[in-house]
Amino acid sequence: MMEFEARNSTEAALHEYKAGLGVFTQKMPEFARHFNAFTEECFKEGALSQREKQLIALGISLYTQDEYCIIYHTKGCLDQGCSEQEILEAVGVTAAFGGGAAMSQAVTLVQECITDLNQLKQ
Repeated sequence: MMEFEARNSTEAALHEYKAGLGVFTQKMPEFARHFNAFTEECFKEGALSQREKQLIALGISLYTQDEYCIIYHTKGCLDQGCSEQEILEAVGVTAAFGGGAAMSQAVTLVQECITDLNQLKQ
């Protein structure tokens, strides 16, 4: 297996998540296939755009304190063309419901992800 050297902690976390998902998929292929199909269906363009769905998912990730999902959906927001301002406004709405716990993730992990992921695009 080839070693992976991440340029930053966000990239390392994304790689760790994908590697873990790969191992799980090998061990539980049918479960993974159904879960992935369900998730893909949930994030399809519909009455809500994919970018709106990513913003919602980021908010839920912050509220539930799921760091891998926070990273994954911050990336999803950026990939769908969300601006930093849109992401931070979604963070604000989440903080209104999730209080200090959501805000602490937002002012640290989300901002770190935005910086790291934007640097990877360069």
